[in-house]
Amino acid sequence: MTPCDVPAIVGTCTLMCPEAERAQRERLRDLAVFERVNGNPAQSSPSLAVKKFFRTMSTKQVEASDVRPLPVLENTLNYLLKLFDSNEYPFEVIHDFLFDRTRSIRQDLSMQNIVDEKAIHMYEKMVKFHIISLHKLRGCSSQNTSPMHHLNMEQLAKTLTSLFNLYDANRHSNSTYKNEAEFCSFYVLLHLDSNSQPMGESLSWWFSHVPSSLIKSKEMYFSRRILRFFRMGNFKRFLSTVEAEASYLQFCIIEPYVDEVRVLALSCINNGGYKLHPYPLSHLSKLLLMKESDLESFCKSCGLKICTDEEGHNLLPTKQVTFCHPKDGSQNYRFWGMEQFER
Repeated sequence: MTPCDVPAIVGTCTLMCPEAERAQRERLRDLAVFERVNGNPAQSSPSLAVKKFFRTMSTKQVEASDVRPLPVLENTLNYLLKLFDSNEYPFEVIHDFLFDRTRSIRQDLSMQNIVDEKAIHMYEKMVKFHIISLHKLRGCSSQNTSPMHHLNMEQLAKTLTSLFNLYDANRHSNSTYKNEAEFCSFYVLLHLDSNSQPMGESLSWWFSHVPSSLIKSKEMYFSRRILRFFRMGNFKRFLSTVEAEASYLQFCIIEPYVDEVRVLALSCINNGGYKLHPYPLSHLSKLLLMKESDLESFCKSCGLKICTDEEGHNLLPTKQVTFCHPKDGSQNYRFWGMEQFER
C-alpha cells in the first residue's frame, strides 16, 4: 500500500453511506435486501444503507463528504460482520452484500492512506470473512457459486497482500504482530495446489522474506508440515495432523483438498492391499476421518464395490480394477471433528 501521487483525502462522512448516494440508489431502486425499510426497494435509512464499491473512484473524483473516516469505517465493518451469520437469507445473498461493502471499506481506507494498527485489525477481520466464506460457499446448494468462489478467492489474495504490506509498514526492527503468524500460515495453505500462485509470487521467494520468528511459530510449523505431507502424498499424516492441530480458519482453506487426499488414500489401499483380505470400512472411516455411511458413497463414486461379511460388517475388497477418480468432482464429504471447528 503506497501513498497516491495526489494528497490523501480526509473523509468527513459520518454515515455508513453518504446521503447523496443513498438518495440516488433509492431513486434507482438499487438497494440490497439488507438496506430496505420494510422490504421497500425504494426506501432505505441511515442505519441500513452502506456505501457501495465503485471501481473507477479515485481521490481526484470524490468529495471529502463522500468518504468515511476511520471511526465510521470501523463501525460499518462491525455492522456488516454481524450480518455474516444471519439465517434470514441464503448465504450467497449475505456474501454478495458483504463482499461488495467490505471492498468499499478497503477503498475508503486506501484513498485516505490509513495504514495504522486500527487498519491492520480491520484488514484481519476482512481476511477472516473471505476465508470463512470459502467454507460456507462450498456448503451452498446453489449451482452458481463457482464464480462467487473465484471472486472471493481473488479478493482474499488481495486483502491478505494488503495486510502483509500493513504489517511491514508498521514494523519496528524485527518485531511481529500478535496475529501475524496465523495470517502467514493462511498464505502457505493457500499454496497447497502447486499449480496455483494466488499471490502472484513463488512460495520459496516469499519464505525468504519472512522474519525467522514467524517461521518458527507453531502456526507456520503446522502449515509447512501440511504443505509437505500434501505434496509427498502422505495421506495418513496429512489427515491426522489436520484433525489434531488445524484451527477453524486453517481448515476452511484446507477443506477443498481433503477429499483429494482421501481419493489418493483409497487408491493406495486398493492397489496395495491383499485380494484375499478385504479392508474393514470401520477401520477405513477412522483413517479417512469420515462417517461410514459417507464412506460407502465415497467408495462407489470412486468405482469401488462394497461387500458384507457373515457378521454384517462392511468391507472394501482390494485390487479392484474399476477404481477411478470421481467423475462429478468432490462431494464435500463431511470431516470428522468439523463440529469442533465450527464451535
